[in-house]
Amino acid sequence: MVQGRRVSAYPACAPEVRLAGGEYADIAIDGAVTDGPLVTAPAWPAHPAWLSQFLAVLGTRIEP
Repeated sequence: MVQGRRVSAYPACAPEVRLAGGEYADIAIDGAVTDGPLVTAPAWPAHPAWLSQFLAVLGTRIEP
């Protein structure tokens, strides 16, 4: 699933991401990474960034 993709995950999972063939993105705890249709983040503080990027992948527009 992550082979050839740049993904983030909880920092302790970095070795597993690499073993699975992914490129581990060491980003801020409140950041997120989009690679194609896959949106990943390191932990719950990233929920706002993850949700924003996920909605963009879906093509969703939120208007006030």
